[in-house]
Amino acid sequence: MAPRRDIIVIGASRGGVDALRRVVGNFPVDLPAAVLIVLHTAPDSPMAMADILGRSTAMPVDYAEQGSRIEPGQVYIAPPGWHTAVVAESVLELHHGEPVNFSRPAVDVLFRSAAQVYGSRVIGVVLTGGDHDGTAGLRAIKLAGGISVVQKPQGAVDPGMPMSAIYGDSPDHVVPLGEMAKLLVRLVGFGRMPS
Repeated sequence: MAPRRDIIVIGASRGGVDALRRVVGNFPVDLPAAVLIVLHTAPDSPMAMADILGRSTAMPVDYAEQGSRIEPGQVYIAPPGWHTAVVAESVLELHHGEPVNFSRPAVDVLFRSAAQVYGSRVIGVVLTGGDHDGTAGLRAIKLAGGISVVQKPQGAVDPGMPMSAIYGDSPDHVVPLGEMAKLLVRLVGFGRMPS
């Protein structure tokens, strides 16, 4: 029997808005997994990402809040200026700690905490963006028995994060953005794509 994989964590930076719209927009509304997203944003960024992504999918999309309950079929976005971490099964925490990899929110904070709490249930995804945030987090996910997925750098607006993840993690899958949603749906074990 295949292991349960019901937590998808996604990190992106430069070029990430369009990339996330393409990935999340192709998930079925009844996807049996929670989707947790970190997009590098400035602390004073308007909180518009939930609305932007919400126009691309029928899945509920909202910003994470302190104590948010993690539910399947929901999309949670780290708010600008706040690290977002999994602190217990099904619970999110926001904190205003030091930037990690020059970023707050940071991909590695979410990825490491998800790996610690959920272990092999996690699928970690690094999309377009600069620098190396997400590399250490993907490594933690793999060490915990989860799956690591990276956008093919050749199609990324900024290949820095994908390249770093490939060199630092030996990911399980490296795929073009257009194939990402289909792969993730298959890894979750869900049999169909939206029509």
